[in-house]
Amino acid sequence: MDSNVQFSDRHKFSDWPNVTVPVLAAGVYAIWDRQALIYCGMSGREFEKAQSAQRKKYGLITRLASHASGRLSGDQFCVYVANRLVIPGLQAEQLNKFASGELTLDSLTKAYIHNRFDYQFAIVESSKEAYELEMRARQGAIFGAKPLLNPA
Repeated sequence: MDSNVQFSDRHKFSDWPNVTVPVLAAGVYAIWDRQALIYCGMSGREFEKAQSAQRKKYGLITRLASHASGRLSGDQFCVYVANRLVIPGLQAEQLNKFASGELTLDSLTKAYIHNRFDYQFAIVESSKEAYELEMRARQGAIFGAKPLLNPA
């Protein structure tokens, strides 16, 4: 791992919410399935505007909360998880439950994320720094591997 960057310990999505995630912070995060790097992302675009507007919650906490929700609407990570990991594993008997509304892709995606994934994060000072660190992580320079779902 890059020695200039300090990532947190890993946390389970099943334990969300996480009080150690700052309520107002730009940063980068990595999502893991055991030792496999699944996804790297950033949060805090226009972080400086959010700070000056004195927003109460912005950045890492809102992005990780969105991922923990499993909702596909507006969350690219959840869309990737659903399309690449959840749907290929569906059983024939589950399909009828979709038709009746008994089962939703959002609920299956949330269960998959909570049952399998851990995340860790690093706080940075600016949106520019977050973007640059995210790109390095996606290129494999930070963790020694490119993420499965969004390599650069």
